[in-house]
Amino acid sequence: MESKTDKAYKSKFNSISELENSLGKELGLTEWFEITQEKINVFAEVTEDLQWIHLDIDRCIKESPYKTTIAHGFLMLSMCSKLMYESYEVNNIGMFINYGLDKVRFTNATPAGSFYRGRLSLLEFNSNPSGAKFKLKVIIELKGQEKPACIAEFLALAYNK
Repeated sequence: MESKTDKAYKSKFNSISELENSLGKELGLTEWFEITQEKINVFAEVTEDLQWIHLDIDRCIKESPYKTTIAHGFLMLSMCSKLMYESYEVNNIGMFINYGLDKVRFTNATPAGSFYRGRLSLLEFNSNPSGAKFKLKVIIELKGQEKPACIAEFLALAYNK
C-alpha cells in the first residue's frame, strides 16, 4: 500500500458502500498530535499501570535507556479511535462500533513530549444487510523516528441508518 502523500489529508465518503471502493488504499493521514506527560499520568491512573517508566522522570533519567518517561503501549493503541475520526469520514451511517483487533505490535517506545500521527489503510471490507465489517491498518508514526510506535489491524462495524 503506497502512501499518497506526506501531508495530512482526510478521505470523505457518502456511504458505507462507497468506502469499499478504497479497499487496498490509504484512507488518510492525520495531523501531528502531542503525547504529553499529563496524558500518560491520567492513563496510568485510570488503568492502574503505575510502572515507573511511565511516571518517574528522575528515575528514567538515571535508569531508562530512553532517559525520559514513555507512554504506555496501550495508551498509544487507544489513540486508534481518534486517528480513525481524523483520517476518514463516512456520511449517512447510523454508527461505528469497535469490533476488535487482529494484530498489534508496539514497534517503538513513545517518549513523553513526542508527536504522533496516524496513517490508515483499508485492508478488508465485508458488507452485510445491516452495514459492513471492515479491517483497517493503523500505523502510529512518531515524528523524527523511522520506526512507528504501533502497527495495528483494527476491526470495526458500521451500521446503516
